[in-house]
Amino acid sequence: MCWTSEHLKWLVKTGEILKTVDGKPVEIFEFCCTNDEPIMSAWAKHFRNHYCPDCDIDVMRHGTPLSRAEYLNAMKFPDRSIAPGPSIRAGDFGEVLVADYLQYCLGYWVPRTRYANKTIRNESTKGSDIIGFHFFRDGKESPKDILAIFEAKAQFVSKQDNSRLQDAIDDSAKDQIRKAESLNAMKQRFWDVQNLDEFKKVERFQNPEDNPYIEMSGAAALISSHIYDPAILSTTSTQGHPNSNNLHLVVIRGDAFMDLVHELYRRAADEA
Repeated sequence: MCWTSEHLKWLVKTGEILKTVDGKPVEIFEFCCTNDEPIMSAWAKHFRNHYCPDCDIDVMRHGTPLSRAEYLNAMKFPDRSIAPGPSIRAGDFGEVLVADYLQYCLGYWVPRTRYANKTIRNESTKGSDIIGFHFFRDGKESPKDILAIFEAKAQFVSKQDNSRLQDAIDDSAKDQIRKAESLNAMKQRFWDVQNLDEFKKVERFQNPEDNPYIEMSGAAALISSHIYDPAILSTTSTQGHPNSNNLHLVVIRGDAFMDLVHELYRRAADEA
């Protein structure tokens, strides 16, 4: 099995109470990573398989002189040092960690299709960042089914918080426009690999007029601890968001996030 949730042991809810200017609650987490080799290796494998399934690496590098690690670094992973590679790394890391939170902490089904078809490694994938699904009844459609769409923004190397939670909220407001395209892209990926069961699961959410469901929006900011500022976060606003009554707000802070990002990519390549 390539997927794991063991690294989420390090995601700790702080108990801090924080609200936006319009009174919406913001959950504050701290990511307390330790040097646990088995967890780090499992996490690196989990992370790598978002970009290229392990079973496909040898097929895809065949015909090139590249080793597995060289193939991943040259063809799949954003660059460590050449711009905009580092910022793409931070953004992808943040999106995957929020996807893990949505799946393993909140109990949603979160398909991992977003990065596998990247053609330019140093570009962000277009569309909604993270999409998750919750089915109220197995095998039957229900108006209590939930489609969750989250936006994630990361800031790891700046000297101050540049209102990344507000950026995530503002981008989340655009998901009403991007939803149809993002669901279609996900459905296309499942068709390409002939996974018809999951193809049908996505299809259930494409026509809310005839097949209603609940839509939850989410905005998440991942911020280095040295720039975490509750005062700035408290100036954020959800006014004008089309789904503000069903908007989940999350902030994850942590030490040396960018060092962790680079180490995760290194392990993901070297341990392939």
